Amino acid sequence: MDQSKSSGRGRGQSKDRGRGTGRGRRKAPDKRARNEEANKRQRIDEGDESLPAYATKFSQEEIEAEGRKPKKKVAVMLGNHHEKTIEGDLFSAFVAAGAISKANANDPKKSSLVRCARTDRGVHAAGNVISLKMIIEDPAIVKKINEKLSPQIRVWGIERTNGSFSAYQLCDSRIYEYLIPTYCFLPPHPDSFLGKELPRLAGEANDLTGYQERQSEVSNFWKDTEIEIVEPFLDSLDSELSSTIRKVLYDVEPSYIETKEDTAASGTSDVGKIEFSPTDTALDSVHGLSTTNQTVEEDNQQPLVSIHDSNPTPGEVYTEEAEKPKEGSGRAPPSPLEAALKQLKSMIIARKKTYRIDPKRLARVQSVLNQYAGTHNFHNYTISKLPRDPSAKRVIKSFTVGPKPIIINETEWLSLKVHGQSFMMHQIRKMVTMAALIVRCGCPDERMNDTYGHEKLTVPKAPSLGLLLERPVFDTYNSKMRVEDAEGKGEVAFEKYEKEIEEFKQREIYERIFREENAHDTFHSFFASLDILQRSDLLYLSSLGVPAAKRQMAESEKDGKSVEQIVPEVSDDEGEDANGQEG
Repeated sequence: MDQSKSSGRGRGQSKDRGRGTGRGRRKAPDKRARNEEANKRQRIDEGDESLPAYATKFSQEEIEAEGRKPKKKVAVMLGNHHEKTIEGDLFSAFVAAGAISKANANDPKKSSLVRCARTDRGVHAAGNVISLKMIIEDPAIVKKINEKLSPQIRVWGIERTNGSFSAYQLCDSRIYEYLIPTYCFLPPHPDSFLGKELPRLAGEANDLTGYQERQSEVSNFWKDTEIEIVEPFLDSLDSELSSTIRKVLYDVEPSYIETKEDTAASGTSDVGKIEFSPTDTALDSVHGLSTTNQTVEEDNQQPLVSIHDSNPTPGEVYTEEAEKPKEGSGRAPPSPLEAALKQLKSMIIARKKTYRIDPKRLARVQSVLNQYAGTHNFHNYTISKLPRDPSAKRVIKSFTVGPKPIIINETEWLSLKVHGQSFMMHQIRKMVTMAALIVRCGCPDERMNDTYGHEKLTVPKAPSLGLLLERPVFDTYNSKMRVEDAEGKGEVAFEKYEKEIEEFKQREIYERIFREENAHDTFHSFFASLDILQRSDLLYLSSLGVPAAKRQMAESEKDGKSVEQIVPEVSDDEGEDANGQEG
């Protein structure tokens, strides 16, 4: 027999199962690797980075003096709003409170610590769960742990579980909340690129009447703003400055502004030119786009656009004296154009914050969110997923908007809650953006279905500021516990801590979100930036649909940059797991 043929067993090959090669056998314990791991733990006091920085090495005398106490597998229910990883703080508090022995303090793996959802830097979580082995014989252990933690981290309770419980593997689903100002559902300004294209394309698609009907309850907002805010302000300026502001306010992207250097190079007169130096930031403030090549750290929660130093009230008249920098500030005096644009932007934002959503529009928001329910292909709502990738299919149980908006700092907010089995990176933030764009662009609700198809469409991700994990759900495990009636073992649920959690959310999470938005106008910057981008990427939101987004536009669209690379955003990683899970 041909030796080459005999080497390929074909159908009978599976019978060998790797005999002789070791592939089919259970591997024997690697004693060398085990000893090396023990040596790593011993090197912790020498600054070895292979173990967490928060691991603690106690002396043998301290360990022996403490004695041995029984450990039990538990679920720790907690909440956090913190600017760094909380696992180190939690583990240190467990050790300090006596819930983890000094013998196990040098390595969290000894306690089998597993988290349900990510607890990294910047993540808000009203309810989260970690599972581990702990010493819980002290009835006051929760109180003692909380005494060792900052107010931004709270342990709600500890429940004894069965030995196989894993907070990650046994979590059925997760509920996230997203807080968003209602002014985000206003239509784009009629003079912005998107504001001009939407009605034009609606007419081209013979849907102008339908488009106007879908925007009927907000049709007068920008007209009234123009009459009551913009016109009086411009009338207070000299005619040349007023004309320039009118020209650049909504219609011109920063990259199209002619600089002083351009004017000098061309040898043309300054008369009638829009004169801007490369360091001017007035248009940043109006549009939410940066005119300089700034690099922003991903984890930075500071605003990505220049923000005015004060918030003038509507109707306040611009004066050069008011805009002069304070003595010793080191800041160059703003040009009259920069100062006027900055003040007008403040007045327009203040006007937007007075908007109160109409019940009809609120019902439209819920109608759009309903389109997410069920199993869909969310490849357009994450990164690095192809349309045919089976892992892009996700189950959304519900997506609801709170029926009663709340008013904080004169801004009206909506609470959006999504309940799903699991989420991919950026998915929730992109779902929020998509729902807001469908409403504010006045396109049919069914446009959502186009994002589930094989076309690659642009869906920017909303600011991470409003996202928080409300709670993970363990219904299957809890049902099993009720059937088994296991003595001493409880359900992993948050209902009994509802009052404490609500107080924590208000104090540590909501207030920060409201405070940051009030200071930095994060949501205004994000949506205003989308409105003025002179690209076809978002025109699938028009009545004409996907074909409009496929049309080739100006040469500027061939720069290879995506909308995500152009539009300013806050931290990309807040509430998201790089391994594929949003929370």
